[in-house]
Amino acid sequence: MSVDTQQAPSGLTDEELAGLDAHWRAANYLSVGQIYLMANPLLTEPLRPEHVKPRLLGHWGTSPGLNLVHTHLNRVIKARDLDALCVWGPGHGGPAVLANSWLEGSYTETYPDITRDATGMARLFKQFSFPGGVPSHVAPETPGSIHEGGELGYALSHAYGAAFDHPGLVVACVIGDGEAETGPLATSWHSNKFLDPVNDGAVLPILHLNGYKIANPTVLARLPEAELDDLLRGYGHDPIHVTGDDPAAVHRAMAHAMDTALDRVAAIQCAAREDGATSRPRWPMIVLRTPKGWTGPAEVDGLPVENTWRAHQVPLSAVRTNPDHLRQLERWLRSYRPDELFDDTGAPRPAVLAAVPEGHRRLGATPFANGGLLLRELPMPPLEKYAVPVDGPGATMHEPTRVLGDLLRDVMAATADRRDFRLVGPDETASNRLQAVYGASGKAWQERTLPVDEDLDRHGRVMEILSEHTCQGWLEGYLLTGRHGLFSCYEAFVHIVDSMVNQHVKWLRVTRRLPWRAPVASLNYLLTSHVWRQDHNGFSHQDPGFVDHILNKSTEAVRVYLPPDANTLLSVADHALRSRDYVNVIVAGKQPCFDWLSMEEARVHCARGAGIWDWAGTEDGSREPDVVLACAGDVPTQEVLAAAQLLRQHLPELVVRVVNVVDIARLLPSGEHPHGMGDFEYDGLFTADKPVVFAYHGYPWLIHRLAYRRTGHAHLHVRGYKEIGTTTTPFDMVVGNDLDRYRLVMDVIDRVPGLAVRAAAVRQRMEDARLRHHDWIREHGVDMPEVADWTWDGTR
Repeated sequence: MSVDTQQAPSGLTDEELAGLDAHWRAANYLSVGQIYLMANPLLTEPLRPEHVKPRLLGHWGTSPGLNLVHTHLNRVIKARDLDALCVWGPGHGGPAVLANSWLEGSYTETYPDITRDATGMARLFKQFSFPGGVPSHVAPETPGSIHEGGELGYALSHAYGAAFDHPGLVVACVIGDGEAETGPLATSWHSNKFLDPVNDGAVLPILHLNGYKIANPTVLARLPEAELDDLLRGYGHDPIHVTGDDPAAVHRAMAHAMDTALDRVAAIQCAAREDGATSRPRWPMIVLRTPKGWTGPAEVDGLPVENTWRAHQVPLSAVRTNPDHLRQLERWLRSYRPDELFDDTGAPRPAVLAAVPEGHRRLGATPFANGGLLLRELPMPPLEKYAVPVDGPGATMHEPTRVLGDLLRDVMAATADRRDFRLVGPDETASNRLQAVYGASGKAWQERTLPVDEDLDRHGRVMEILSEHTCQGWLEGYLLTGRHGLFSCYEAFVHIVDSMVNQHVKWLRVTRRLPWRAPVASLNYLLTSHVWRQDHNGFSHQDPGFVDHILNKSTEAVRVYLPPDANTLLSVADHALRSRDYVNVIVAGKQPCFDWLSMEEARVHCARGAGIWDWAGTEDGSREPDVVLACAGDVPTQEVLAAAQLLRQHLPELVVRVVNVVDIARLLPSGEHPHGMGDFEYDGLFTADKPVVFAYHGYPWLIHRLAYRRTGHAHLHVRGYKEIGTTTTPFDMVVGNDLDRYRLVMDVIDRVPGLAVRAAAVRQRMEDARLRHHDWIREHGVDMPEVADWTWDGTR
């Protein structure tokens, strides 16, 4: 549907139109002021160079369109008494969102020193993109925001995440036409196939096409309207077009488009909730075409600016040194007629605020953008119900993630009425052995179904789409609006969201310093189908480096856990799901592995983060260990224990200490991470001068990086993944990367003083075993019986 701005429906009275235009002009004025001014905010005297900031930073081009959207959202929120949230996608639309927050009063309520008068306006202007001030983009400091500006590609998935399980919420999402070119955004359009009109809120996408990115035209803006319509209808939307550059006509058309879209949303929800409609609806959206830099300078230095890429950032760049630019800036600011918009004190006049909603209905004050205010404790059942019995270390085997699946099923069941927990993942819930959750909730799905389909559910809270970006965006939006969740993913492919998790960690770090931001549930990753058991899929599926990426981030917000068995996984997951304001990364296997610790022992060990397994070593307290065998991860733990058993068998006089690390951050100094160890504690655990052979799940240099300051670092030798992989047997993966038990024994012999000669025969036997393995798998296609059938012998 296209709304002709020359013959727009006359739903607005002249008074309403004047009020909307006044609000829009006021927001535009405030946006320009933030980019340029540090004094004289109301232009009560002629503009002089010293009134202008020495460094001009910000983005004007998208601001007038965002101000238009905000103005019209105000109207429909107030008129319809809506709970609403807006996700502002265009990269650096900060001036617009800040301007509107200040106008509605939510900014002053959040930051009382930025008063809604001339003094506060001056402070608002000066702080923008200024040292000690606020960023140029929508940021955590911005009231009403859940989306970092410049995080291109994720706005729409964040919006849908916010709408899931909030049935009374309308989430508007402004998508810039530059953002619309990204892969994550292109996939996000399919989120409407997962939106349940009964239990979820509504998302109103607003595709803002102003024609240009930083220096180039945008693809969607240049498409003929019919072709763009075909694309958007193919995505399942019913587009409503608003196009023009005449303010009055565009206001009337935008008001009609908003009313039409929200009427259709109400009809869709009524049909599903009251009439029992089950077919997937075609949700409305708005396509807004306005000039880039609308109402700004038409021409600067003889070159066109408005409606070109030159309007993207700062149209007048030499205001302090070029008198013509200074005069143009003053004309530009005065064109909004600020004396009509603000009274003598600098406060907005009543006409400007006529359509602004009140209280928590204001977009800058909505509790849905401060999700910690809405967050409830997750009902976690007692872990003993799911714990696997352990009569002795290594006596039984279980698939850790399958055990966790039972716990997640009951969490899903316990939240069935309140609907505030979701499990997301890219088509891998069953592959990762978590399919028990289907006993409490099926997979969200609004498309048609076939008789062969299993576990699809129109009201489901398990979410699968083969797009890690979309899964991440959904979950971030869900968490930031006050709910809980878990992201399950193949370890190798979680790297796809590296950039997204960067932004989320930064968001959490900033919000921790904002007292008005209430803590939200942590972003929890379960990474499984991991590197050491991707022997069947091969090299492309083998990459444990997400842990390295995460540990580069703000230490106050990131946690990494490598539980070695089922009960430790239960303990770690329980902790992560209860936590707030973290990104928790849990790496755990889905294949059968040995059970080492009882539930009670697992709890203590996980709380400690790293500790000695005295039953696995040969210490008796009479002297210090000759060597420390350390491990982190399920497969490295098994190989270390197998190596310890070989050492007990072949070198019984050697005193061996076995240390298992669950919490990788424990290796950091205490001054570098809240979970880090002091030097005294670290040296007591690993010793200061004895060889440490560390079998690590991931890339070995990470352990060196974490421990490089330690006294005993020169004695630390780490084995891990060395980017050697293929389709092969499970044990061949560890052999190829020198993480196997035989190599670890050889490492001990090579590093403990005196063993090189005395244990030469033992070392040779270990090397022979590796060679025998090489020949065996190539003849039989499976691992040697001594490996495949190995069990722990706890004899001391």
